Amino acid sequence: MYDQGCCGCMPLKKTGWAWSLNANQLKLIAILAMVTDHCAVVFTQAESDYVWILRMIGRMTAPIMCFFIAEGYAHTSNIRKYAGRLLAMAVLAHIPHNLCFGYDPWAFWQATDVLFSLFFGLIALAAWESGRLMAWQKGAVLLLCLALSYSADWNYIAVLWILFFGIFRDRPQKRLTAYLAVAALYLFQPLVYATTIPDISRLGVLLAVPLLAMYRGERGRKNALTKWGFYMFYPAHLLILWGISRML
Repeated sequence: MYDQGCCGCMPLKKTGWAWSLNANQLKLIAILAMVTDHCAVVFTQAESDYVWILRMIGRMTAPIMCFFIAEGYAHTSNIRKYAGRLLAMAVLAHIPHNLCFGYDPWAFWQATDVLFSLFFGLIALAAWESGRLMAWQKGAVLLLCLALSYSADWNYIAVLWILFFGIFRDRPQKRLTAYLAVAALYLFQPLVYATTIPDISRLGVLLAVPLLAMYRGERGRKNALTKWGFYMFYPAHLLILWGISRML
């Protein structure tokens, strides 16, 4: 989520030898993938033959969101307002998220929405880039953000992605290497928790790599809809999915 928002779709255009995507187009792709994933979780059985395909598509959403949090940090003129908006939407989305996916709405320490992971990732990046903090202070803030994001969707994985997207913003090769290292951690996360074998749908995070490679730094159309669209769409679509599931 760039500081200027999302949605605002424009036609895919060709520049030079490579196809390119602007920020709005990438966010629209992320939104469609997210809805696909959430519909698979809410309306299909976990053992269905095709559900892993739908979930694999959805896995590309989080990396794109993390990428644009780092981009938003690089472009925002007021980091406090940016972080404040993100935190406010995270709080707003908590109950819709937990209702939609069957968690206790009041037990935020057990499960909560991805916007909290994005918020803590932004804080970690801002602290790491701060010229006023000592090295040990930066490390302490990072560890605190990793711990506080534990119950949120995408948890510390999102925090680390945002951090590396920001740190290596001007070094594409190192950025890709760091991204893949965290992706490997995500792939084998179930083994760390000793809950199940690695889920093949988690390989979907790799689908974000070619899409992000098409980004050329262009924002696309900027207006109120593109600024607030994704923020509002996230809790709204969760409430709609929960409502439909209750009716069914």
